[in-house]
Amino acid sequence: MSNPTDFNEELEGYKKIDQYNVEQVERIASHYNDILSAIGEDPNREGLIKTPERVAKALQFLTHGYDVDAAEVLRSAMFEEDYSQMVVVKDIEVYSMCEHHMLPFFGKAHIAYIPNGHIVGLSKIPRIVDAFARRLQVQERLTNEIRDCIQDTLNPAGVAVVIECKHMCMAMRGVQKQNSVTTTSAFTGEFQNDVTRSEFLRLITASLA
Repeated sequence: MSNPTDFNEELEGYKKIDQYNVEQVERIASHYNDILSAIGEDPNREGLIKTPERVAKALQFLTHGYDVDAAEVLRSAMFEEDYSQMVVVKDIEVYSMCEHHMLPFFGKAHIAYIPNGHIVGLSKIPRIVDAFARRLQVQERLTNEIRDCIQDTLNPAGVAVVIECKHMCMAMRGVQKQNSVTTTSAFTGEFQNDVTRSEFLRLITASLA
């Protein structure tokens, strides 16, 4: 975030440092006093006095992906390697915000690529998931953005992305279906081949135990 200020919290010997843009916090928080009043609450009630500030900080954290260059994250840990078999990172936790209602959706992402001269540090795959998920999103676009970023940056022989999520805009309001899960997928290159795609799907559903 631009012009960040550190907010330090000492907690049982652990120092937690969060960074927030103070001007943005103040701007967002100023609107939440009106929102609290509009829904029938008293923004001056003891339990709500700091709520606008807390919400502003939470929103900054939940949307910090706008400040992350996902392609640069991948480029920072690309290595030449003569490996051409499938690389799978599965069960990556996903937390995002539905852009239609600004309610959370969450679940898991399963990602694979087939190297074509370069591999990437494994921790970078979950990092680019976060880079795109920490924005106002729809799951369909999130799936494509992850796929395209890996394909365009690494230029692998193929990319596969499957995301499974529960959406609070369906569970808490509207149709109120708490057990529904939405699955999206996106493939490029070798993963458009039925055999390769089937191997990927088998790997992400298999248990090593």
